[in-house]
Amino acid sequence: MYKIEFLDIEENDEYEKTISKVLEECFKVENLPKDKLLVSITLTNPENIRKLNNEYRNIDKSTDVLSFPMFEKEEIDNMVKNAIWDYNDILGDMVISIEQVEKQAVEYGHSFERELSYMVVHSFYHLMGYDHIKEEDKVIMRPKEEFVLERLGITR
Repeated sequence: MYKIEFLDIEENDEYEKTISKVLEECFKVENLPKDKLLVSITLTNPENIRKLNNEYRNIDKSTDVLSFPMFEKEEIDNMVKNAIWDYNDILGDMVISIEQVEKQAVEYGHSFERELSYMVVHSFYHLMGYDHIKEEDKVIMRPKEEFVLERLGITR
């Protein structure tokens, strides 16, 4: 279902528990087989995420989360509809800057757990093919994110 790596930051069991809880709920809500899809999560620092952002998006600055989906939205919709899963398909990769999560939790006035949970669910929906650049896409993605967080009792 998922693999967590710590890149140039200290390992933390609480981060892993939060990520596990959120991904379990995401898979449940979206009717995905957790035993057949893999999500790779890398928790890192601003320097590493900046390098990746520059390399893959040509944006030379740090960010909070990067998402690298392996499928287009239509492909995932088809796999869900027809229950077509290859063992260990990779849904995609998430890269999260823990330092940025800490800053944003303070900035937005909520807990670290809430901000990390939001980063995970936000990235998950990018892996599922959703986006938020256009308003018409944002009105679909945001309620999905909030629905998962509400089911977990993780509110602002």
